[in-house]
Amino acid sequence: MVKKLYILFTIFFYLPLYAKDSFTSLASVSFIDKVLTPYGLSVMKISIIIALFLVIYFIRKVIFDLIQSNISKVKSLKSYSKDILNSIRKSSEVMMILINIELTLYVYNDFSSIEDFGTYFNIAYSFVLTFIVFRVINTISNIKLESINAKEKKIKNEVINVGVRILNILIWIIGSLIVLHLAGVELTAVVSGLGIGGLAVALAAKDSLANFFGTLSILFSDVFSQGDWIEVDGKEGTVVEIGLRVTKLRTFDNALIAIPNAVLANKDVRNWNKRSLGRRIKMNLGIKYNSKPQDIKNALSDIYKMLDQHQGIATQNTKFDHSMQERKKTRIVTSKDDEQGVKKTLLVYLDEFSGSSINILVYSFSKSVVWSEWLEVKQDVMFKIMEIFEKNSIEFAFPSMSLYHENELDLLDKK
Repeated sequence: MVKKLYILFTIFFYLPLYAKDSFTSLASVSFIDKVLTPYGLSVMKISIIIALFLVIYFIRKVIFDLIQSNISKVKSLKSYSKDILNSIRKSSEVMMILINIELTLYVYNDFSSIEDFGTYFNIAYSFVLTFIVFRVINTISNIKLESINAKEKKIKNEVINVGVRILNILIWIIGSLIVLHLAGVELTAVVSGLGIGGLAVALAAKDSLANFFGTLSILFSDVFSQGDWIEVDGKEGTVVEIGLRVTKLRTFDNALIAIPNAVLANKDVRNWNKRSLGRRIKMNLGIKYNSKPQDIKNALSDIYKMLDQHQGIATQNTKFDHSMQERKKTRIVTSKDDEQGVKKTLLVYLDEFSGSSINILVYSFSKSVVWSEWLEVKQDVMFKIMEIFEKNSIEFAFPSMSLYHENELDLLDKK
């Protein structure tokens, strides 16, 4: 490739310079050549080297235009050709610099390649090309993920992320094998060595393999996704990333926790985001024992009516469009509500006689599953329950102990 480029540059710069018969016969040129000869240089060589630098500097734009025009011809890549070019611009400039350096050495060495340097440059080209392919793959995948997020989700982002990472590993493995081949390493010996050392590698990478299969288990079980609020083994937070080795959680106190996927795949996971309608509001209200039965009945009835008519509480009359949620193409033996996380239960009952209070169970679900909205509904319900108790002359109980003496007169006599 370098020799072809050199021939092209020679046609435009080298031959026109020699076309001037008087150029080499100039006394000044001959004098400069004598000074430069001990250093392996000449006026002609320096002229060609400068010309090469100028040509490569100006030819970069032409090359990028050619790449962009070719990418634009591919329909699936046309809309984001600029993003692809921006991702490989620096790498391509490094490639141009390497070519320029090799051409300079080629001219300096009396227009013949240096064998050792040629090998080194080929290795460098392989690294740069591998990195360019790596950048292109990642740029395309990121853009595809954004387009998937903008549309209805049919493929999990995490599956694409893991697939891209596996592809990146394969790209670097192939690039490394090419570099080893160019460096003169026998690839057959490397492959056979992998066969012999495969057992040792497998034992050393046991945890890594377990984490990888844990990743696959997490992805295909569809228990949680990026952005979900989960709770596992006493740890709670939002899923930031599902990687090949670990899953990262951002806790509510803003700490970052990394949980190995092998561990996560074998733990009970609570996914609080798998709720479409209904976030539980459960209260145990203790009232005093001196409350009248009729007042308690009236309060229970009023609380139930209040909840049933509350705009923020889910009831049996609350409508939910199950068709908006994509159902799995499997035989479902559960109800649509359980499958899609819909709860509308509303219970208000006298629950138990405890040591210092009569307990009332209030069990309901807010329509919203958003934490802040749930708190607002819960707060409003609590205020209204207080008003109902006040209206029905019922007082809240608190843990207390009363002492009663069977014969107060005996106690007075002792005093």
